[in-house]
Amino acid sequence: MHRAFPIEYQKEDTMYNASDLRKGLKIQIDNEPYVVVDFQFSKPGKGQALYRCRLKNMITGVILDPTYRSVDTFEPASLEERKMQFLYSQEDEYCFMDQVNYEQTFLNSEQVGEAKNYLTDNLEVSILLFGERAIGITLPNFVNLTVIKADPWAKGDSVAGDTKPVTLETGYVLRVPPFVEEGVKITVDTRTGEYVTRVKE
Repeated sequence: MHRAFPIEYQKEDTMYNASDLRKGLKIQIDNEPYVVVDFQFSKPGKGQALYRCRLKNMITGVILDPTYRSVDTFEPASLEERKMQFLYSQEDEYCFMDQVNYEQTFLNSEQVGEAKNYLTDNLEVSILLFGERAIGITLPNFVNLTVIKADPWAKGDSVAGDTKPVTLETGYVLRVPPFVEEGVKITVDTRTGEYVTRVKE
């Protein structure tokens, strides 16, 4: 089954040149995808314009600090996002299933990163692929998680303020309002890791 690339990851017909470089741009170097994490432009006197970049390998995490000239060109990274469901984790591997063809894809703990704090069975996520190789994950902005441990809140505890720590079903610990009790579900913002609201039953 043919699957179209989402617009933001679609491989373009034309090459990028150095003047196209900007933070967040994804390019391909030596058959591997890189993202521009920093960028500076300079033009020394009457000399040729220089483009100083910091690039991060999206597979290995290796950082490069190259300097390019205006005549340099780059191939857009061929990336695709697919909707998948989280199935399970085992040791250093996290398993996800394609919801169309039911094929399973694996990411390691380094690739999953802090997303592990929010992964629950059957959660729908977006998996980033380079070719057919999974290299990253994007979570929904908000997830609902169950509180499995909540210590009593001592009123007037000036050290803790008006919040207390709780542990969620994934093992993630965060601070919540004192009325949040063990067994309730709360909504968490996966971008900040912060409490949003209590889920109404």
